Amino acid sequence: MTRQTALLRRGTAVGAAAITVALLAGGCSSSAEPRASADGAAARSGGGTITVVGAENEYANVLAQIGGKYVRTVAVMSDPNTDPHTFEASPAVAQEVGSAQLVVQNGVGYDTFMNTVEKATPSSSRQVIDVQSLLGLPDSTANPHLWYDPATMPEVAGAIAADLARIQPADAGYFQADLSAFDASLAPWNRAIAAFKAAHPGMPVATTEPVADYLLTAIGADNLTPWSFQADIMNGVDPSPQDAALETSLFTQHKVKVFLYNQQVTDSLTARFQNLARQHGIPVVGVYETMPTDGYTYQSWMLAEVNAVSRALATGQSTEKL
Repeated sequence: MTRQTALLRRGTAVGAAAITVALLAGGCSSSAEPRASADGAAARSGGGTITVVGAENEYANVLAQIGGKYVRTVAVMSDPNTDPHTFEASPAVAQEVGSAQLVVQNGVGYDTFMNTVEKATPSSSRQVIDVQSLLGLPDSTANPHLWYDPATMPEVAGAIAADLARIQPADAGYFQADLSAFDASLAPWNRAIAAFKAAHPGMPVATTEPVADYLLTAIGADNLTPWSFQADIMNGVDPSPQDAALETSLFTQHKVKVFLYNQQVTDSLTARFQNLARQHGIPVVGVYETMPTDGYTYQSWMLAEVNAVSRALATGQSTEKL
């Protein structure tokens, strides 16, 4: 999806909440339907299926990994080809959230529509993990893409296991075993991060948005794009001429080794910088806000993002889509 459809992207997400209220009240059509996984088949045969909802499919994926056969998992935002900031919840989303016993949502203004849906579908048995609250982050947190921080998902997975155990105590041991397996499966990603940081300390990069900034910090990269430029692009407004000129100089003066852009949200301006990078021999890496759905897990997705940056630096090869 192109960026032209959004005026203020974070503002649009908030606006979607109001739209959701109208949808719930009037049952009119909407643009998005949640996706449910086939997980839970074994549990359904013997009872004990827990309906769990992830506001973003990366959280849904971790819910499915921890809950395994005992959960039916629903992902609200799951299309990597659309702009998640302009998402509008449908009545089907409200129905799934209304029946859920456990919900994971990001917070930090990224998926505010979930609060509205939950308020419209009250349930005394529903547990909600708000990742912002779980991590103790203030509302002023500038970068909402929390799942790119290697410290985030272990905390989320632990909270999921604890909540599932409270919902279904008889299977607490199962959830704990899945949590241990999940934590262990993060090792290749963490090794890749450590190896990159040791081999390429302070690697200069340019970006369009702060989508992968937490990961860039973890690998020790030096993001030379000004925050004001990133924030303007993220919020769907034109950056200042000064910031645009500075960003241009990163390419024309070969100040950066890799250019990362949000491949889910593009427009003529971001395309211009993609072309500048190509023209000056700077490899381009596309990063995602929503987990690619073709065979990826959260862990393999994050590892693929690090590998793409490593490949760009080592060989000059661009990876614009995973």
